[in-house]
Amino acid sequence: MNLVKSFEQWLIEEGKAKTTIQSYVGDVQAFQSFLEEKVADDELLLSRFAFVRYKQYLVEEGFAPSTINKKVNSLKVYNDFLRMKGMVEESFIQMKKDKVVVALGSEHVVTALSDKEVEQLLFYVEDRRKVTMRNKLIVYLLLYTGVRVTELVNIQQKDIDFLTSTLTIKGKGGKIRELSLRADVIELIEEYRKGDRMASSFRESPYLLVSQRSPKMHRDAVRDWLANISNELGFKLHPHLFRHTFCTKLLKKGVDLTTVSKLAGHGSVNMTAKYYIQTTREDKKNAVELL
Repeated sequence: MNLVKSFEQWLIEEGKAKTTIQSYVGDVQAFQSFLEEKVADDELLLSRFAFVRYKQYLVEEGFAPSTINKKVNSLKVYNDFLRMKGMVEESFIQMKKDKVVVALGSEHVVTALSDKEVEQLLFYVEDRRKVTMRNKLIVYLLLYTGVRVTELVNIQQKDIDFLTSTLTIKGKGGKIRELSLRADVIELIEEYRKGDRMASSFRESPYLLVSQRSPKMHRDAVRDWLANISNELGFKLHPHLFRHTFCTKLLKKGVDLTTVSKLAGHGSVNMTAKYYIQTTREDKKNAVELL
């Protein structure tokens, strides 16, 4: 059994939730990929130097403090696992010292796609030589429902009510929310189900989005594809960026905070306010140019 599998099994035995285990394992795999690129010694599992360099890399790549702190926490748990197994002797990570701190009163700068970038992306996914119908549907679902990537890949066909044009999402903590689907999104779902999906060997899968090798698409496959087309489009894409865009655009159009919070599946209105009530850098720049 390889180390990641052993770590995963340990988390299961510790009684961690399935989504927590997926998060921890994914973060550890990302750290290992970083090590493979940077370190010649493939026996190095974890060190203070490697951790500090990885955290610095995340900062330089523009990851949000909350995302970095989640990854730091995952590596702290991994460190505990390695110590328990006798593979390392030290605790290299201390959350109190190593988490990224945002100064009190600092604004959370929301990164959202501009109208121009959205239009460029929509034109790009129209090209069937470059983009499959399934991947086009992924863009439309992320852009016009604001679902998390985990929620996206877990959508089942039974969750879609074509009569009322609604989508039922099971979010964090098992919370259920209902989303209205635009007419163009409904049409795309129908086209995909009757076309590319019907040709798949996994067409009997209960999940809406299937891959060539699996009856359920993996969230990493969504991330990887968006990262790949980013180079061609000239701006970075990742699943959560669509969620930011969805919420930001609703607020700009005058939708009240409570409704946006419910659509996003946030735990509270305060959470929505914390992330989205602040204006984006582009908004501030445009405001100053009006002077």
